[in-house]
Amino acid sequence: MVNLAARHVVGAHYGLRDWLVQRVTAVVMLLWTLVVLGAFLWNGGFDHASWKSLWASTAFRLVTFLFVASMLWHAWVGVRNIAMDYVKPVGLRLAVQSAAIAALVVYLGWTIQVLWGAGS
Repeated sequence: MVNLAARHVVGAHYGLRDWLVQRVTAVVMLLWTLVVLGAFLWNGGFDHASWKSLWASTAFRLVTFLFVASMLWHAWVGVRNIAMDYVKPVGLRLAVQSAAIAALVVYLGWTIQVLWGAGS
């Protein structure tokens, strides 16, 4: 008799977590977009002074950081799933995923530098 509870089916079993991450990060990105659109409409557009004032706000920088972190996590889930589904050689899949992680970390660091760097 086969013990089905002990049987390990091939796959990473990320399904529900990935689905939830994709939805939550998409909502965060949508909310940020609505905030920016609302600020644009509220101000009747953006001139240099209002744009600079918006970005001078610590709260807006934190919300923007949350947006970028959500976007990068959203991207990671998508890239990882595509690589797991379509890149069959394990070494190549590892290289693709490692390159994606490296790029996403660089983007996160760049975001921090843009939001809170010397020019801010």
